[in-house]
Amino acid sequence: MWILSKKTENLGFVCGNCGAVVMSLDNGSFRNHCPVCLYSKHVDNQPGDRLAECGGLMKPIDVLVTSKKGLQIVHKCLACGAEKVNKVAEDANQCDDYQKILNVMNGMG
Repeated sequence: MWILSKKTENLGFVCGNCGAVVMSLDNGSFRNHCPVCLYSKHVDNQPGDRLAECGGLMKPIDVLVTSKKGLQIVHKCLACGAEKVNKVAEDANQCDDYQKILNVMNGMG
């Protein structure tokens, strides 16, 4: 299995759901969802591998709070139904929208 480096795959993108221009993270993590609408794209089988063939949009459906990783967004793929958990991006250049996170937590996502 070929896993790409964070330096080569930590890229910005245009959100497939809301059209926001999303910058890469500068905290050493992969950017894997839009900080504006919290949608993701089904591109990974394992974090960072970019090997998923689905490519469907992933809707934020829940937020988990853990003592180890803090806030995590649960995404469900609208194409294949796969569910993935992604850590909330707390990054100096483009943080996730906390009102959207609260909305998802309250079932209003």
